[in-house]
Amino acid sequence: MSPALSRERRLGLSLPGGGVTGAMYQVGVVAALEDGLENFRASDLDVFVGSSTGATVATFLAAGNSAQRLYRALLDPADTFFPLKRHHLMRLDGAEWQRVGLSTVAAARRLLSSVTSRPLEADLWNELDRFWDSLPAGIFTLDGYEHFLAEIMLRRGVPDRFADMPRKLVVVAIDLDQGARALFGLGALAHVPVARAVCASAATPILFAPVRIEGRDYVEGGLGAVAHADVAQSLGCDLVLVVNPMVPIQTDPAVRDIPTGHGTMQHVRDKGALWVYSQSWRVRTESRMREGVARFHAENPNTRVVLIEPDQTDATMFMYSPMNFAARRHILEDGYTQTMKALRTPESPLRCALESRGLVAKS
Repeated sequence: MSPALSRERRLGLSLPGGGVTGAMYQVGVVAALEDGLENFRASDLDVFVGSSTGATVATFLAAGNSAQRLYRALLDPADTFFPLKRHHLMRLDGAEWQRVGLSTVAAARRLLSSVTSRPLEADLWNELDRFWDSLPAGIFTLDGYEHFLAEIMLRRGVPDRFADMPRKLVVVAIDLDQGARALFGLGALAHVPVARAVCASAATPILFAPVRIEGRDYVEGGLGAVAHADVAQSLGCDLVLVVNPMVPIQTDPAVRDIPTGHGTMQHVRDKGALWVYSQSWRVRTESRMREGVARFHAENPNTRVVLIEPDQTDATMFMYSPMNFAARRHILEDGYTQTMKALRTPESPLRCALESRGLVAKS
């Protein structure tokens, strides 16, 4: 599915997922690049690769929108440029829950019949397995978000065909039945509407049901081995910026800075099971990401990947729910200020990489 490498030097941007808060951090980062570099706009980038919530940000940037415009829109809840609301995402799938109800009733009947007709021979664990198989494929559907996205794209002049994008856009998802990466915008998936592809990439398991496209089910694309920087590299990019918001937090138990519904606490465990799992997942993926980047550089010496990530000691940035809209100002400004700091530091990897491409930081 990957085209032959171009001889032209190109600059790519990869935006993996991280929930709503992660997307806001990414917007803050790219807005700082526009502000901190001489004569630079996000539309100067050649290739955009987006996965999960990063796919939405990548889509609007690839269409030629200024990151500064997105930044201002997300910073001000009254701005109508991208008026995303919670109800666009939190919508139950009626058909899916109807299936759950019918299959649960059928499983209960099988269990009751087995117990009453052959009480001594009944395999209760086997019968209970039917209830596990009756669970929904996801709590919510992304149909509402797709309708919202298609409407706002039309209003803002964002093409719904990959071929019509001013810059190359690739949206990454996972083919659920094949267990393989799917690249919307390339090869056999180049014809899929952009809004539909973005929703397929955003279908986080358990939270959202898989998105079905032409008989196949897709879920979020994850980080891959190296945040899909290899996709940008296959399209001729020799420098790929990866804005990864999903890194583990490093807390100081002596400081109560973990925001919870019961006030600020000292430990990640005070956030409950979901955040314990989230921290464990972030630790594993961050380690895999670092190893993947090192291996990628060893195998592709002519292509450089630069990771842009949040400060791991900033509990406020990490500990808000990925669906928390109230945290938008802090997260946007965090991405912005950290990136501006890197651009003003002569020895920072980000500044050095950009200067090698002739992009000069403002004094």
